[in-house]
Amino acid sequence: VQLQASGGGLVQPGGSLRLSCAASGSIVSINAMGWYRQAPGKQRELVAGIMGGGGTNYADSVKGRFTISRDNAKNMVYLQMNSLKPEDTAVYYCNVDVVTQRWPRLEFIYWGQGTQVTVSS
Repeated sequence: VQLQASGGGLVQPGGSLRLSCAASGSIVSINAMGWYRQAPGKQRELVAGIMGGGGTNYADSVKGRFTISRDNAKNMVYLQMNSLKPEDTAVYYCNVDVVTQRWPRLEFIYWGQGTQVTVSS
């Protein structure tokens, strides 16, 4: 299974970006999907997650500004980021919980390669 993330870039404070992550390969089903970020000198942190049934959770720092969504038919997860702040600057990673075999059940966590988001004037 491969994850391909895209959509990062340089944006001014208050601007918006939309990240996308596409999963491909031997996929039976996908459970949770999420976005993490890691700023220089800091630990990787969860930004937003979305369950297979559509339930979502967000870090307090992004609530009301970021929206996570998924397209199950395309095996994709998105992160719409609005009202961006300099403190949102980080490398963003997608994370996907994939079932690759029904029986016996095989389930793995995969990470995308990361996409840089820089918020600066």
